[in-house]
Amino acid sequence: MDAIAPATAPASASASTSGTAAVFCAIVPPHVLDRLAQAEDPAISGPARRTLEADSAQRTRRRLTTAVGPRVLTEPAGQDTSATGKPRRTIHDCEHGTALPGEKVRGEGDPPTQDATVNRAYAGLGATFELLLSAYGRDSLDGAGLPLTASVHYDREYNNAFWDGDQMVFGDGDGEVFLDFTIPVDVIGHELTHGLTQYTANLAYYGQSGALNESVSDVFGVLVKQFTLDQTADRADWLIGEGLLAPGVSGVALRSMKAPGTAYDDPALGKDPQPATMEGYVRTSRDNGGVHINSGIPNHAFYLFATQLGGKAWERAGQIWFDVLTGGELEVDADFADFARLTVAAARARFGDAAELEAVTKAWSQVGVATA
Repeated sequence: MDAIAPATAPASASASTSGTAAVFCAIVPPHVLDRLAQAEDPAISGPARRTLEADSAQRTRRRLTTAVGPRVLTEPAGQDTSATGKPRRTIHDCEHGTALPGEKVRGEGDPPTQDATVNRAYAGLGATFELLLSAYGRDSLDGAGLPLTASVHYDREYNNAFWDGDQMVFGDGDGEVFLDFTIPVDVIGHELTHGLTQYTANLAYYGQSGALNESVSDVFGVLVKQFTLDQTADRADWLIGEGLLAPGVSGVALRSMKAPGTAYDDPALGKDPQPATMEGYVRTSRDNGGVHINSGIPNHAFYLFATQLGGKAWERAGQIWFDVLTGGELEVDADFADFARLTVAAARARFGDAAELEAVTKAWSQVGVATA
């Protein structure tokens, strides 16, 4: 890791206060792919290098899109564009190419296809939509029924899934390190939450605000999984990407909110670098200032908060995080302490001086983030 982070974010990583600033957000961070690209086995290094190249091209496209305007996704023929309160999903097949969105293979209300990847993507979009609507009364990512578009079978042996500012995209994995990226529903929920953040707090994708952006996606990604499984906080695994790693890889997931830094320890992948507290905070210029690394700190705070409260994490703990994300007071360049203070205020506003307030204050204290 580099020793010192730059004082300011690159222009391409900055958010605009005058409107949403969409950025390319992927589930597998660059430091993981960089490590894999150095492997001696070409079956591991080759796909990793190609994925890094593809991701770099997507980031460039995202910067150009920000400058000249977004790609227009046409509504499927015959679709009711005024419908609200129900999902409007469209799944496309890239057929191992990179042109987006690809060939439409399933629309809203269509029966399942013979392709399990298509069906998992469709179900994952629906699960995320249902959590937002049922738990928080929000109609899709933008609150106004935004259609949800996803493309599967992107490129060949592509080791990532991403939100590009307009839609979801899933690779099939290389089969050596990563499996199909539609397998974990929390990965789908995670990437779609980048869209939710884009339409709400619009957190700048650099440094601590970028780590909060990643953490919020991990929080709601894991809540999508728990909501789908109807799990209480004490029964959940609190893993991001469980089931994504191929057999033979020494690890259980990409990240652990319960125990950051323990998700994997593998000769090819390296060791999970996430810290759980501010004592282990990593200063780096890589990965947009360590957005996928230091997100372990607010992740762990949410885990401590939710498990202290008990019950279903999306009901009280998740509600407070949602209130902060959508409440209009979270600045685009917020740091951990800013976010923590707003969660305390949100807990007091919604629940009063009750168990929720005590638990959230204690959780942030345990990870070394001040709330006053």
